[in-house]
Amino acid sequence: MTEISEKYIDVFGKTAEIAVRSPGRINLIGEHTDYNDGFVFPAAIDKAIYFAASKNDLGLFRFISADYNERFELEVAQLSVSKTPWANYLLGVAEQFVQAGYKIGGIDCVFGGDIPIGAGLSSSAAIETGFALVIDKLFDCNVSKLDQVKMSQKAEHEYAGVMCGIMDQFVIVHGRADSAIKLDCRSLDFEYAHIDLSDFDIVLCDTKVKHSLASSAYNTRRQECESGVKILQKFKDGITALRDVDIALLQEHKDVFDENVYKRCKYVVEENERVNQAFEALHQGDVKQLGELMLMTHEGLKDEFEVSCSELDLLVDLAKASEEIIGVRMMGGGFGGCTINLVKKEGTAAFSKKIATEYEKATGTAPEIHIVKIADGTAVI
Repeated sequence: MTEISEKYIDVFGKTAEIAVRSPGRINLIGEHTDYNDGFVFPAAIDKAIYFAASKNDLGLFRFISADYNERFELEVAQLSVSKTPWANYLLGVAEQFVQAGYKIGGIDCVFGGDIPIGAGLSSSAAIETGFALVIDKLFDCNVSKLDQVKMSQKAEHEYAGVMCGIMDQFVIVHGRADSAIKLDCRSLDFEYAHIDLSDFDIVLCDTKVKHSLASSAYNTRRQECESGVKILQKFKDGITALRDVDIALLQEHKDVFDENVYKRCKYVVEENERVNQAFEALHQGDVKQLGELMLMTHEGLKDEFEVSCSELDLLVDLAKASEEIIGVRMMGGGFGGCTINLVKKEGTAAFSKKIATEYEKATGTAPEIHIVKIADGTAVI
């Protein structure tokens, strides 16, 4: 924050009116359940995007990306999608406030942070939710947290062209230190679960790859899940998503399913149950049970949902061979990105060194390794 605030002074010649911190996020368990109206179990982390901002009376948006060392300027009256990709995350949020009837004036803003780009830690959602809070405070809009979440999600849909679910923005706004959130993606009801990690570290190992299959496979998986729902609706009333299905019903009608559709559905139904089990385990202080559930999730993502890849599987296998590990899985949409590891604190350094060495030896690529802590959500600082 100090660096961002100083850069603001260098550029605009005065101290910013407001400073905001907006974190990245991890998802402990609950992958590919969100678009099936299911449950997820994410948490905000201590890597974040920082904003220094003020109103100006010029009728201009004047944005500085400290990470890209780039400047963007646009008249507020000309608000529209830009050819500068990073600016669209900010502009899209401003557009949501305008559409909601709020009068937005000129803004000077410098932002940047330490969320690793491309690692699946939701840097884009952190930018959107952080800037939503900046606008809300600068112009006294008094928009609720939930509405800021929805505005940020819609900004990504309309200005960045990514049809994301609501999990990322939700947990970034509602995050709480030392707690994960069990979020119902249908109702948006949520509960906090305290997570005592005094004996463990959360270690993220980034494969540094993103296979081109990711987006097409994601769309296919969504279609396969929807196909499964249509089949099961013939056998039971009230089913609108896989959230409404239990494993007994699925197994009872297995013979009418295409093999792949059955596997996708089985994974989602069981993953929803794992989220509930993880929530209960943490309420009882049982972090090791969370670790065991994470291992089961990875097996499901690899063998049933089939969204893993050789690099992710290698990182998981290397981790499982380590005595320091209690849980590991791929995190995110798949076909690249990170694994999330629960590691005994005293063994973190040795674990990280071993993973880095053996992964690079096998692939020729050095993984990036990040140790993260669970932290508070978006806030004025």
